[in-house]
Amino acid sequence: MTAVEERPSETSDGATSSTLYTYDLAPTKREGRRWGAYNVFTLWANDVHSLGNYAFAIGLFALGLNVWGILAAFLLASVLLFLLLTLSGFMGHKTGVPFPVMSRIAFGIRGAKIPAAVRGLVAIAWFGIQTYLASAVLSALLIAMFPGLRDLDTNSVLGQSTLGWITFLALWALQLLIVSYGMQMIRRYMAFAAPTTLITMCALAVWMFVRADWSISVSVDAPLVGGEMWLQILQAAALWVVIYGTFVLNFCDFTRSAKSRGSIIWGNVIGIPVNMIFFAVIVIVLSGAQFTLDGHVITSPTDIVRTIPNMFLLATASLALIALTVAVNLLANFVAPIYALIDLFPRRLNFRRAGVVSAVAGLVILPWNLYNSPVVVNYFLGGLGALLGPLFGVIMADYWLLRRSRVNVPALYSEDPTADYHYRRGVNPRAIAAFAPSATVAVVIALVPFFHAAAGFSWFIGAILAAALYALIADRTSAMSDVDGEAIAVAAE
Repeated sequence: MTAVEERPSETSDGATSSTLYTYDLAPTKREGRRWGAYNVFTLWANDVHSLGNYAFAIGLFALGLNVWGILAAFLLASVLLFLLLTLSGFMGHKTGVPFPVMSRIAFGIRGAKIPAAVRGLVAIAWFGIQTYLASAVLSALLIAMFPGLRDLDTNSVLGQSTLGWITFLALWALQLLIVSYGMQMIRRYMAFAAPTTLITMCALAVWMFVRADWSISVSVDAPLVGGEMWLQILQAAALWVVIYGTFVLNFCDFTRSAKSRGSIIWGNVIGIPVNMIFFAVIVIVLSGAQFTLDGHVITSPTDIVRTIPNMFLLATASLALIALTVAVNLLANFVAPIYALIDLFPRRLNFRRAGVVSAVAGLVILPWNLYNSPVVVNYFLGGLGALLGPLFGVIMADYWLLRRSRVNVPALYSEDPTADYHYRRGVNPRAIAAFAPSATVAVVIALVPFFHAAAGFSWFIGAILAAALYALIADRTSAMSDVDGEAIAVAAE
């Protein structure tokens, strides 16, 4: 159930449909919104410092970018993300509706199930994978503390050891418990996890800096230079935006509870540019110090954590990484499928029940097998991820360019054929006509080896192409409507 303090408002439209309007999908009341700038900041403080992001960022060092190249890539990415997420966040604040309902504006009351389903599928898969990664850290910690448990880590049941199953199910149940208390509990957990994460990662970086005799390598032995370096910087910045392509879409799930636009702006300013530069500095220190020590490039902070000689510090760092991964999962991979499932089955599911269904789905897919299969990750999840850009392009073009942010919120819950967002049987053919070819182009660029050099820009290409096509189709449709209207007027005279 949604938190009491974020209780949704009732729509005054008498044509409201029970298949479109539920307690959890309803717009939030202005007076009940509790998310301030700090809450928005903690969202990014948790998500930016995820294990996956560290692995990606450290990989830039391994690819040959020096310290200044990494900083330039993150600075460019943070500016782009700030602009995109602020625009997306304003939509949630103004309407107070979650992403599946927001999508109805552009795609129609029925067509909106397409973007909601795509976003939900991506999130469910990554929920399972992130839970698995956190459970691996917990298993390693338990074995370090209690060596006798190593015997439970040698067998295999459906691809997981007994200890792996125990730690996975424990973290799986913990996340389900947190979500069962609604968005209020998620907000509180983020407020706790964010400072814990920042302090721990900063302490880990300082410890590594001291181990390396207060010096770090600024690059690998053969760093990139010239045009090759700048191309890698641009690709890194683009890929960093792609990583947040999911969040860019459904940021309204959180900002629908924001107190004001100022809360979104200041939370994004501190949480994205400032926090990302801080993140980049930690990455540089961790990777540069390790390279100074032994000439090797680490692949994840967990590689460093496992080398901590003090058991208390090892346990503290491991638990912080686990808490961080849980926070990221709740934000990026749990909330989105919950709202998508409620939208698909409004009469059967509420926030809590949808959370259970989403969690069970993330379990039965056996995510460790997905993670260990590059084909599945690259083609299935990569292909779905490539669809997010075109979806974003259509939704943004419709809301900001065509409607100029004017939305009839009650009509989002109406099945009346004359309502604003009914279109044709609940589907906007213009949105589909813009999305389908753009999505095809984005997926081809992302997955076909021939376009490997442009694969990192597939999200942007898809988003820009979809926005341009949608605006063009909308203008032509509007022009044709004007001509038809004039013809009817003349005939009437």
